[in-house]
Amino acid sequence: MLSVTRLSSIRAGAAAAFLLTGAAHAQTTPVPTPASPPVATAPAPQPALVRVSLQTSEGVIVLDLEKERASITTTNFLHYLDLKRFDGMSFYRAVKVPGAPEYGLVQGGVHFDPRRMFPPIAHEPTSKTGVLHGDGTISMARNAPGSATGDFFITIGAMPYMDADPTKTGDEAAGYAAFGHVVEGMDVVRKILAAPTSPTEGVGAMKGQFLAAPVKIITAKRVK
Repeated sequence: MLSVTRLSSIRAGAAAAFLLTGAAHAQTTPVPTPASPPVATAPAPQPALVRVSLQTSEGVIVLDLEKERASITTTNFLHYLDLKRFDGMSFYRAVKVPGAPEYGLVQGGVHFDPRRMFPPIAHEPTSKTGVLHGDGTISMARNAPGSATGDFFITIGAMPYMDADPTKTGDEAAGYAAFGHVVEGMDVVRKILAAPTSPTEGVGAMKGQFLAAPVKIITAKRVK
């Protein structure tokens, strides 16, 4: 499991020209130079997204997953979702930022249950995908890079220190594999973050981070 430790506007101007007559003191009305018509440009293509919903005991969370930019991670998540491996599971962990408890992350999934886990997937760093850890980002929980399976987390507040950082070494250089973002239901995510945690469950840095009453994932499915 992870530990929390990261118009211009172009204004077209028209020049005014004054057309003078041959008479010494005669002057015509200023005639503006017509502006050139704008050059039509094709809109930039948008990355392919897959929309999914998590129906929880506290409400619905809707996410757009980056099928194109983070294809390995998204495909893995959809594998669990399509085979109903998330149904009946829960959000079981809430990690609050020290001194700012309204920010942090909530973690859910198969809770590393070997009966529901598929083999781990290759790590997709943010430096490769461009999907960064902003507010409402979904990312994979893991131990070492390349160990992620069926557990994930959602951020509340931007967490740039979770992005890959090539100036660092080891785990910090790899970062976590972000692969989508919440489009509806951040109120539900914040409610999970604010839920009471057990003061005794967990070990080491994770002690006190596990929800006293996990929030059930009733069903997870694609949204057409």
